Amino acid sequence: MPLYTQEQINTLAAKIKDVRFGMFTTAGEDEQISSRPLTAQQIDNEGNLWFFTSDEADFAGDLERHPGVNVSFSNPAESLYLSVAGRAYLLKDRAKARELWNPMVRGWFPGGLDDPHLALIRVRIQSAEYWDAGAGRMKQLFQLARAALSGRAPTQPGRHTTICL
Repeated sequence: MPLYTQEQINTLAAKIKDVRFGMFTTAGEDEQISSRPLTAQQIDNEGNLWFFTSDEADFAGDLERHPGVNVSFSNPAESLYLSVAGRAYLLKDRAKARELWNPMVRGWFPGGLDDPHLALIRVRIQSAEYWDAGAGRMKQLFQLARAALSGRAPTQPGRHTTICL
């Protein structure tokens, strides 16, 4: 029985749909943490986050040794910040690549779906946290100004939610 609900997955998908890049964080061979921007292609109904990559990317080998990853998304204009933790798998799945393919991907893979280095990363989401102010910018500024003048933290700076999948 899944530990997640379709509503939770839909919430995550809706929050990141307009965020162009996520910072994809991995641990290297020496356990050094590093991040790079990747574009999320999809959160599927099973709670997997999908990315295109090259099997020659510097970090591709790290995924097998250290599959635990984090992907963070932010949309400062909307005061939305989201962090996803999960296990990553490097796959050569032409059917899934075909399903996710879009014209922007061709810029990275001029050979298209036949590019020999075209690969996918599937991140099985284990947990996600998001911070969503949910208030207009003026209301946020007012709350921060009131906090600065009173010396007390804002009472409702936004909503913080944790989802375990």
